[in-house]
Amino acid sequence: MTAHRFDPTILREYDIRGIVGKTLHPADARAIGRAFGTMVARGGGKTVALGYDGRQSSPSLQEACVEGLRAAGVDVVRIGLCATPMLYFAVYELNADGGIMITGSHNPPDYNGFKMMMGKKPFYGADIQALGQLSAMGDVATGAGGLTERSVLEAYAARVVRDARPGRKLKVVWDTGHGAVGVSIRDVISRLPGEHTVLYERVDGTFPAHHPDPTVEANLEDLKAEVRKQGADLGIAFDGDGDRIGAIDGQGRILWGDQLLAIWARDVLKERPGATIIADVKASQVLFDEIAAAGGTPLMYKTGHSLIKVKMAELGSPLAGEMSGHVFFADRWYGFDDALYAGVRLLDIVASSPRSLAEMRDALPQLVNTPELRFDCDEDRKFKVVDEVKARLQKAGATFSDVDGVRVSTPDGWWLLRASNTQAVLVARCEARDAAGLDRLKDAVKAALAASGVAMPDNPSAGH
Repeated sequence: MTAHRFDPTILREYDIRGIVGKTLHPADARAIGRAFGTMVARGGGKTVALGYDGRQSSPSLQEACVEGLRAAGVDVVRIGLCATPMLYFAVYELNADGGIMITGSHNPPDYNGFKMMMGKKPFYGADIQALGQLSAMGDVATGAGGLTERSVLEAYAARVVRDARPGRKLKVVWDTGHGAVGVSIRDVISRLPGEHTVLYERVDGTFPAHHPDPTVEANLEDLKAEVRKQGADLGIAFDGDGDRIGAIDGQGRILWGDQLLAIWARDVLKERPGATIIADVKASQVLFDEIAAAGGTPLMYKTGHSLIKVKMAELGSPLAGEMSGHVFFADRWYGFDDALYAGVRLLDIVASSPRSLAEMRDALPQLVNTPELRFDCDEDRKFKVVDEVKARLQKAGATFSDVDGVRVSTPDGWWLLRASNTQAVLVARCEARDAAGLDRLKDAVKAALAASGVAMPDNPSAGH
């Protein structure tokens, strides 16, 4: 194979992702397969599991990726159309040496990409850059790998519900948003007690009902309406590839990622007292306080699903999560983010409790906060701005954490400024005890940015 150079914008921190027909083409998929297969083979591996989501471009990218993997001498096991967590599961179930999921995740329909595992570990950061360099140099293996097809749907569905405890029967509405969880949702809920309704089950990569991102409130309106209409106990939503969860209580109110994590953490800590529970730097202080109150050890860590998975393994943490809805159970599960499994664990807690999910939500301290505020900042400037703000905070003797950007504590609460690892944007968030305090925190962020010549727009794009 001749050398192949990728558009530099597609080699991201946690995955490979681009716009089909513009920055990402079948030739790229073939080169990704060839280079990844080379890395597997040179590491002593032989087999790669491969899955793809419901986007219209996914089948053709899959075919090209298979060609590349086999040309590197690697045997490919195709598991077909599925959500990303089912591909992760397949790597364990089939004892594969690696895995590739072709998915555009929660991005618009014209995007697609690749999430990878090397062995049982995330493949990210320097690994992705090394893949790009191998391809650019044409330093790839040659061989003739085999091709087989295996369905893991039955094994996956049985494993997801295996540890569910008997409890009261619930009425649940699920919104798969025409995403890839539509493949497995019936096989899972048919094994659960209670009454279940599924919205937008048909997999359709054009996402005709709504965009498949459960952290954006507008995408949850249909789920809210159906929960209210049915008088359901709760509703659960997924992103396009099923590794992020959203939830609605019986009153139609959203529980954000950190509120859900507080509920899961209490449950996990009953059996794992003292365990370290990890959350990203965007999470509410309420969460860290709740973990400590439940007898756990809270750890604030960097945003990024690959980074968190690695930290969990390092510390033996049984549970971690992000505001974005990625939730990682290593308690009775594999440590990867699976929103369907997380949803079943949520049902399990509610079904075995005398309290409703709404009551659990109301029992959490109610603070006021902004959503995640995102605003454009040039790629070559975004990290420098954060460094400049940090230097001024140090000079002023401010109290802050710099585990990921700066999270500044004040008598009002806290504010966060960090650079996105995946986009040319700065991200801010503020949380306070009351509205006046929140306004003061927002003013502090604006002032910190203004000192670096950055104007925070009055209405930055928001997303949790």
